[in-house]
Amino acid sequence: MHREETIAAIATAPGEGGIGIVRISGELAETILRSLFIPANKSGKSKNEIEYRKLSYGHIVDLATGEIIDEVLAVMMKGPYTYTAEDVAEINCHGSMVSLTKTLDLVLKNGARIAEPGEFTKRAFLNGRIDLSQAEAVIDVIRAKTDVSYKAAMGQLSGRLSDKINDIRGRLVDVLVNLAVNIDYPDEDIEIMTYEKIKNQLEDIESALKELSETGYTGRILREGLNTVIVGKPNVGKSSLMNVLLKEKRSIVTEIPGTTRDTIEEQLNMGGILLNITDTAGIRETDDTVEKIGVERSLERLRRADLVLFIADISRPLDSEDLEIIKELQNKEEVIVLLNKADKNRVIDKSDLAGYFAEPDIIETSMEDGRGIRELEDRIKSMVYKGRVSASENVLITNVRHLNLVNKALISLQEALISAKDKQPFELIEIDVNEAWTCLGEITGEAVREDIISEVFSRFCLGK
Repeated sequence: MHREETIAAIATAPGEGGIGIVRISGELAETILRSLFIPANKSGKSKNEIEYRKLSYGHIVDLATGEIIDEVLAVMMKGPYTYTAEDVAEINCHGSMVSLTKTLDLVLKNGARIAEPGEFTKRAFLNGRIDLSQAEAVIDVIRAKTDVSYKAAMGQLSGRLSDKINDIRGRLVDVLVNLAVNIDYPDEDIEIMTYEKIKNQLEDIESALKELSETGYTGRILREGLNTVIVGKPNVGKSSLMNVLLKEKRSIVTEIPGTTRDTIEEQLNMGGILLNITDTAGIRETDDTVEKIGVERSLERLRRADLVLFIADISRPLDSEDLEIIKELQNKEEVIVLLNKADKNRVIDKSDLAGYFAEPDIIETSMEDGRGIRELEDRIKSMVYKGRVSASENVLITNVRHLNLVNKALISLQEALISAKDKQPFELIEIDVNEAWTCLGEITGEAVREDIISEVFSRFCLGK
């Protein structure tokens, strides 16, 4: 087990609450707890025993002054069967920052030091209780904002990604072993490693890595949210759409063109997908200085968006302002066109936009009666999952670091595959296969530098 100084921190969020927890981990955890926690029985009289893994009622007392700090429940847990795999004590105080801070100060005075951000989870990793990808999943579980992103994070925390990575690494080891035997003992009576056999093995592994890599887009969206921008010329229903999606009157809606002059940003859960959605100023030529700034910001957000919702008014002909926006959208991969105000007399239809956008991406909507909103939700789901992976997929790559390493491993494997097809020396093939194996090891932490480990855990909150 990894032995270091005993650490402590407040493990619950800042602010008022019913309870707050001070967590202690390390060799001195039990000694520190016993030095400041005075157990009591039901009659209030003191007793000496603290039973492991059972909550004990009592008081935190500053023995130097005799001051009772708080009435608490405390628990002592012996390693290695704890979160950090070390001895861990937790003190459940009243959720007052005064109580928590004074209790933590006592813990520090009795031999602990304040924990660094993420240090409890870092110790769980260093002590072998979880691997690095599982440790990174802890922060995703904490930050999850939808059921789907929570489920994806829990899948990674339970080791699904680790199992997949270790399976692929095991197959790479088989290739490396066979290559090494044939390199070191070319004249011995052993099974000959043919180039055809190498090629077949590498192609199978390449397929598995490609499949994993293809989940990266969906995984990133589930983790970080889909950056979505609503654009269109003034008075086509952008703010109305924002309000309908949020189910509240967030944006001002009037008949006066140019009402929205700045971007309005919100988050919403659409069928398990987090949308980081922005309502923008109507895009048009204007001499108004303030409106012009809003239009420039709209164009900037449009260019950076994962998804653009372009709104046109079905009751008005397409004009030069619509066409200028359409021109801006031609290089965007993900665009959904909403022909809005379908409850009014139509002047245009899907055929007028078919030359610019695929028909499935054109939806007729009405903010008055909710027409097309469910279809919009289904279309967004289809775009996010790309027809390849779904929310129930066992393994999703949700972490950019993991995706970069999978892609790096894939490139090395493809280099090895080229060498095998060209019948290059086994030594050259071995170098690229070993590089792929190492890259995947960086995901689970089996082959990772200390600075990477420190960078990963620096993103955690204090107390976790």
